[in-house]
Amino acid sequence: MLNVTFLGTSGAVPSAYRAMPAIALKYDKLFLWDCGEGCQREMMRRGIGYGGVEAVFITHLHLDHVMGVFGLIETVRMNTERERITIFAPRGFTRMLAGISPTMGWEPSFLDIREMHEGELYRGKDYSVSAFPVKHQKKEAFGLVFQEDDKNKFHEAKAKKLGLKGRMFREIQEKGKLKVGGKTVKLEDVSWVRKGMRVVYSGDSAYDEGVAKIAKGADLLIHDSTFGEDLKEEATMRGHATAKEAAKIAKKAKVKQLVLTHIGARYKGPELEAEAKKVFENSVCAKDGMKIELKPEKSK
Repeated sequence: MLNVTFLGTSGAVPSAYRAMPAIALKYDKLFLWDCGEGCQREMMRRGIGYGGVEAVFITHLHLDHVMGVFGLIETVRMNTERERITIFAPRGFTRMLAGISPTMGWEPSFLDIREMHEGELYRGKDYSVSAFPVKHQKKEAFGLVFQEDDKNKFHEAKAKKLGLKGRMFREIQEKGKLKVGGKTVKLEDVSWVRKGMRVVYSGDSAYDEGVAKIAKGADLLIHDSTFGEDLKEEATMRGHATAKEAAKIAKKAKVKQLVLTHIGARYKGPELEAEAKKVFENSVCAKDGMKIELKPEKSK
């Protein structure tokens, strides 16, 4: 199971209802996608242990997406026995960090800073986190993808009926076929492919059909929806998307669910959700603390 928790859903500045951008993903390990100001406090409020963060992924270096990481680093260093924390961030983050670090007790070995780039960034046991470029002003900016590996799953009753047992299950996966009782049994005869769960996050992004290509068939698309159609020109000028544009991306990509986030302070949320639903029915506007549980596809 994959848990996605929205720690902060505001855009640019906080509001009385929304904290700064940050998303927590928990699979076998805990990851942060963006780390806006106050992120660690939001984690405490939502019962998510900051000491367990495996890695932080910063989509771009606008302050609303990065300011919380400095406090998080210091809190982890002071209150846990962690020896290091890994941060993926675009070029310029190390220089930004150096402007603050003289007042902190961070040892160079405590921070494992890796430059954000297109392609795979992190490989887990059966999943990956990768990045892709997006259009956001003239800044180097990225979206993120969590991709669980596809897995072969057995039709157990059928496999056992054909004589498979014990080590034979591993052997047929390795060889693709196996002789059982004088007959050849092919892997595809006794198994099916369970598609891995997929979550795509646009980060801050203007309308970009390239995002739709990346998000094709995703279980969940989390998309910038800073503005409504009433301010479409401003959205384009500032490198953001409207709720309707996010919905167009979701529809084109045929995703299962769309979540609108990075909500501009002038909006409450329901009006943007209504705008998106006219284009893509399974749309919802994120709220701080909202949690989505994704479960693997069931047996066919």
